[in-house]
Amino acid sequence: MVEGTRPGAKGAVAGVGEAGEQELRRLLAGLTAVRDGDFGIRLPGGADGLLGEIATVFNGMADQLSLFTSEVTRVAREVGSEGQLGGQAKVPGVSGTWKDLTDSVNAMAGNLTTQVRDIAQVATAVAKGDLSQKIDVDARGEILELKDTVNTMVDQLSSFADEVTRVAREVGSEGRLGGQAQVPGVGGVWRDLTDSVNFMAGNLTDQVRNVAQVTTAVAKGDLSQKITVDARGEILELKSTINTMVDQLSSFADEVTRVAREVGTEGRLGGQADVKGVSGTWRDLTDSVNFMAGNLTDQVRNIAQVATAVAKGDLSQKINVTARGEVLELKDTLNTMVDQLSAFADEVTRVAREVGTEGSLGGQADVKGVSGTWKDLTESVNVMADNLTAQVRSIAQVTTAVARGDLSQKIRVDARGEILELKDTINTMVDQLSAFADEVTRVAREVGTEGNLGGQATVRGVSGTWKNLTDNVNVMASNLTGQVRSIAQVATAVARGDLSGKITVEAKGEVAALADVINTMVDTLSAFADEVTRVAREVGTEGMLGGQARVPNVAGTWKDLTDNVNSMANNLTGQVRNIAQVTTAVAQGDLTRKIDVDARGEILELKTTINTMVDQLSAFAAEVTRVAREVGSEGRLGGQAEVEGVSGTWKRLTENVNELAGNLTRQVRAIAEVTSAVAEGDLTRSITVDASGEVAELKDNINSMVESLRETTRANQEQDWLKSNLATITGLMQGRRDLAVVAAAVMDELVPLVNAQFGAFYLADDTAEVPELRLVGAYGHPDGEGPVVRFRIGQSLVGQAARSRRPIAVDDVPPGYATISSGLGSTVPASLIVLPIVVEDQVLGVLELASVHGFTAVHRAFLELLMEQIGVNVNSIVANARTDELLGESQRLTAELQTRSEELQARQEELQSSNAELEEKAALLVTQNRDIETKNLEIEQARQELEARAQQLTIASKYKSEFLANMSHELRTPLNSLLILAQLLAQNPTRNLTAKQVEYAGIIHSAGSDLLQLINDILDLSKVEAGKMDVTPEQVSLRGLLDYVEATFRPMTSQRNLEFRITVAPGSPVELLTDDSRLRQVLRNLLSNAVKFTEVGGIELHIEPVEPDKLPRPLRAHGPAVAFRVTDTGIGIAEHQLESIFGAFQQADGTTSRKYGGTGLGLSISREIAQLLGGFITAESTLGEGSSFTFSLPVARPDFATLPAGEHPGTALAIGDAGAALTASVPRAHRRLLVVEERQHGLLTLVAESAAADLADSRDIGISPAEVEVVTAVGTQEAAAALATDAYHCVVLDLDLPERTAFGFLDAMQGDSALRMVPVLAHNSRRLDGELEQLVQSRADVPSLEVLSGLDELRERIALHLSAEEPGAVLPLVRQDEPAAQVPAADVDTTLAGRTVLIVDDDPRNVFALTGILELHGMQVLHAEDGRKGVETVAAHPGIDLILMDVMMPEMDGYTATAKIRAMPEHAGIPIIAVTAKAMPGDREKSLASGATDYVTKPVDADDLVARIKRHVTA
Repeated sequence: MVEGTRPGAKGAVAGVGEAGEQELRRLLAGLTAVRDGDFGIRLPGGADGLLGEIATVFNGMADQLSLFTSEVTRVAREVGSEGQLGGQAKVPGVSGTWKDLTDSVNAMAGNLTTQVRDIAQVATAVAKGDLSQKIDVDARGEILELKDTVNTMVDQLSSFADEVTRVAREVGSEGRLGGQAQVPGVGGVWRDLTDSVNFMAGNLTDQVRNVAQVTTAVAKGDLSQKITVDARGEILELKSTINTMVDQLSSFADEVTRVAREVGTEGRLGGQADVKGVSGTWRDLTDSVNFMAGNLTDQVRNIAQVATAVAKGDLSQKINVTARGEVLELKDTLNTMVDQLSAFADEVTRVAREVGTEGSLGGQADVKGVSGTWKDLTESVNVMADNLTAQVRSIAQVTTAVARGDLSQKIRVDARGEILELKDTINTMVDQLSAFADEVTRVAREVGTEGNLGGQATVRGVSGTWKNLTDNVNVMASNLTGQVRSIAQVATAVARGDLSGKITVEAKGEVAALADVINTMVDTLSAFADEVTRVAREVGTEGMLGGQARVPNVAGTWKDLTDNVNSMANNLTGQVRNIAQVTTAVAQGDLTRKIDVDARGEILELKTTINTMVDQLSAFAAEVTRVAREVGSEGRLGGQAEVEGVSGTWKRLTENVNELAGNLTRQVRAIAEVTSAVAEGDLTRSITVDASGEVAELKDNINSMVESLRETTRANQEQDWLKSNLATITGLMQGRRDLAVVAAAVMDELVPLVNAQFGAFYLADDTAEVPELRLVGAYGHPDGEGPVVRFRIGQSLVGQAARSRRPIAVDDVPPGYATISSGLGSTVPASLIVLPIVVEDQVLGVLELASVHGFTAVHRAFLELLMEQIGVNVNSIVANARTDELLGESQRLTAELQTRSEELQARQEELQSSNAELEEKAALLVTQNRDIETKNLEIEQARQELEARAQQLTIASKYKSEFLANMSHELRTPLNSLLILAQLLAQNPTRNLTAKQVEYAGIIHSAGSDLLQLINDILDLSKVEAGKMDVTPEQVSLRGLLDYVEATFRPMTSQRNLEFRITVAPGSPVELLTDDSRLRQVLRNLLSNAVKFTEVGGIELHIEPVEPDKLPRPLRAHGPAVAFRVTDTGIGIAEHQLESIFGAFQQADGTTSRKYGGTGLGLSISREIAQLLGGFITAESTLGEGSSFTFSLPVARPDFATLPAGEHPGTALAIGDAGAALTASVPRAHRRLLVVEERQHGLLTLVAESAAADLADSRDIGISPAEVEVVTAVGTQEAAAALATDAYHCVVLDLDLPERTAFGFLDAMQGDSALRMVPVLAHNSRRLDGELEQLVQSRADVPSLEVLSGLDELRERIALHLSAEEPGAVLPLVRQDEPAAQVPAADVDTTLAGRTVLIVDDDPRNVFALTGILELHGMQVLHAEDGRKGVETVAAHPGIDLILMDVMMPEMDGYTATAKIRAMPEHAGIPIIAVTAKAMPGDREKSLASGATDYVTKPVDADDLVARIKRHVTA
């Protein structure tokens, strides 16, 4: 080994021994820091053996302890110091106090982020010139002051900008000249803005001057100029006017000039100017040009020849033609011009040659005797020569400087055009060369002089050679940087003891020689150090104790170094093993071990430190475990951890655990106290203890629950109290006819019910001269005192309440106003309320109550509702009393008349016996007769009054019926167009609609059909009430009727999983004589109701004869009867509602939250039709169990049977029926429908028969039942035989046939040319698997095949095909995958894009329509089908921006749902728009009172709805 290597090897061995000692010192320092609460120290990782495990365990422990501190510090630094808003502390696995502290820091950061971002948003808007925004975030303290300051600044700047903008708009935009911006005291940017506005006024001056210039040119006959300056407002109008005038004059001049040019200049002789509509000077000019054209023919040719030669540069020719006059002068002038041009050309050629070719700058052209244009041209040439001289000399000066390396000079001479481009190019070149030189000099200085490697020259905008030079310099600098850095890296590594590095960079020359020398040195040092390092690593690092370094052929320092390493390894063996054993146990949670090995010095300190740390950790863990067990497991709240002698992090952790236990104790005890009170029925308590995080949420949830329970209990109690007492008092008044008794009963019940002690009941008395109120009942007044007996209207509060028809409430009644007394004493009332009893805008009475307590809101609401009931009952009693009075009066007058007649007869007999007595009593008889006539007159007047009232009622009923009938017909007219157009759109004949648009059209047609049915019901009701419903008796087959019922309702009940039975009792008639369509209408209504109101169970139609004694007496004259009894297991009807459901527009549940829809007309119309047919309908029901409706009908009414044929009621041919009669006379083709399914008379057959029956019932189509035949084929073989025998309009095929025979049947039909175009409606009732789906898709291009999955859709398509005149005349459905025609996208406002809207509506069509509107604007739509689900959806989706709320829905109506959403604090401000078809007076106020933000009625105007949504969402 060479002698020169010994110092390096000795340093390496010493480094190994020092490294082991250094690791132990770091371990000691780290453990001491952990004991003091400092978690920032880490031990170096990457080592192997026991020391490596110790370092890993220590670092893991320190990482866990410092993770929380570092994360919180990071967020605090980012948010509070660096301004990185939005940061959140993420400390996984923490809980307790650390979790609370983390949440507090995050809450602070979140609030600060929101406030600062809002301030930044406003400040950014101000910087961008937007002064419309304000800071509206909640803030306190200094942030609030900053918010107010910025908002004040925005207001001031906005005022300033408004003034400047106003002036700028007036002067610069509106053309109102003379305006100036006067803003005193501004500076900076605002001063610049003012200057800009004033500069705009200067621009306006230029505009006006340009206008003046053009108008002056026009006045001088120059039509080549236009106003080109930019302008607006009045200036723009002036500009447009003048330019239009110039264009018109120029058009005239162009035509004249064109002809003059053709004849006089271009030589096209014979041409004439043709200018339409000119006069004056312009006409004279035209004539002169035409006259000139005629004279110039010969002369111009010679002149043109010379002029052409001159134009071509030939100045040798002269004009030699003979001419006179002005032409002669022209000839001389042209010849003179040729001479002058020749002299001018010679001079210009000379100057051009000297300047442009010979480079003799400074030359000037000297042309004698020229003037005008030629003189100007000469001067222009001389100016050009001067300019060119100056420009070229300047360019030469700069390029010479560049060539000499002087890059400070620039070309500054004035130039234009290409010379200017050359000037700019050279100046740019100088700039680029200067930048290149600067960059190259900088890089050379940094790399070659200063030693700053890595520098690169950056020269913007260079290319070509300069770019190549820049790249070469950068490559040189980069290579040199890489080489030097590689050499320095290896030398540094060797100095640090790293002998693994080598110089690998490419190099040449001396740099390559230097690299080889260094690499050789590294190899030499590495060969020696590897062995020593190996042994040191095994013993001191990897923990392979007992190892010895064996380095042969070493001596001296290297031998001593080897012995020292071996000695160190032996000493550390026992110490390190014991330390590692204890620290590993601590890291694993075992705090029972201690270090007991002998040690000295720092190892002894390390031993002591670790043992102390273990004792403290053990005490801390024991205390924390005890508190956690007591508080968290045993439920013993209030425990505290006591750890003596700890400090730093351990002390803080102990305090945090104690604080956690204390907070948890207080919170849990408070929660337990409140929940116990709630469990015992005490809803007055609430949790008031401070809490945060999830405990705060639990606290808020429990408090909200208690509050909700308290409010719900109170509301339920109030509603129960109100409804029950309202029913009680209403029941008291039922059946009573004496107002005094009614008043006494009401007062006795009402006054104590509302906690009143004094009351009076006044009734209106119309018999007095002046209408007044008379006392009829009182409560609680002492003897000798009490209410006044009579009041005039308007007198006192009683009379005033009657006049204003509004309740009057008086609180804090003064002493002496009234007295409430008992046997023990007396007092004065505290509150007084006076309520008018009003019915149909007529005051019937006044009720006055007084109480020593205030009347609650429930009492007042109850009294207002009660007044309506009292009014109705009082009105009924008064009417009945009036009727009884009139009846009694009539009877009394009749009796008196009879008595008087008998007296008269007796007196006449006495008269015969005594003439004297006759004369005496004649006068008396006349008087009595006069009295009798007077009484008879009064009776007649009363009778006429009753007849007039009856006539008025009849007229009112007639007007109502006529109005309904007329309105129904008027509604059918536009609805007819709607249905036809919707059906055409659904058929999509032009194939330009998408599947979604076709679905839209289908929804429109469905909704229109429902509306048509409603109109038909209203029309039927109006016909019944007006007595105009027609009845057309005919023989009706009972079997055909039952087939119709089976076909119509079997599919409906099958879809709802309901059992449907039809039974016929023995003895039932085979045929009925009645109106077939009306009979079917009644059965449809009864069975439809049964299906609608039945969820589970079944429906039965039972037909049986009716025994005569069970028929009402008036109906027995119609002969035998049959009963159709419809029985269901539905929801049932309460007994007291059985009669009311037969009223028009009546339902068992008529509230806005009813579960089942409908108008309530079906049963009313059915009862009326039943009476017209001679029958009647009865109902029996049990609430919750089901209902039974019985329709009893005569088998054959005698009056129907006696009517001649063709003269049945209603058979008179109306105008509208004439077309139908003519159509019926034309023979129609027989329509056959083939149904192919697995069994005879299956589900598809029932659907087809139902569609055919409906088609036959439709009088608009005019197809009789005999024209439609439904044929069922069981299996494909039978179907093939049927198709071979007869022709069919359409085929209905069940795709679920066994063994996939349906697809083979389709292939067979496609292979037969005669059957290829027969429409096939293929139905599948279940989801197809992958293979079947492929089979269907492979036939997607078959035009005659339609695959349908719904029975309703199948039924509609069957009806459509049967109504077609020819098979295949109906267009097939549009498939989802068909390409739609490209429709230009409408301009849609994207302001609402990304917003979320919740639609709460039970009608899917409304939801579908609204969703289509909103999705066009990019909005996301959620749907809830009733109010309860709407509230749940709002709670589950906090990101909802707006709610569209229907009012009438099942389960929970829109009013209640809106109120519940408003009760949620987090959703109290969400916009809610009530969308409802209820447009009666008060509905809007009721919606807004329930909490709705806005109110929209159906049908909805889409633009109005979107505008409202935008207003509420962007507010």
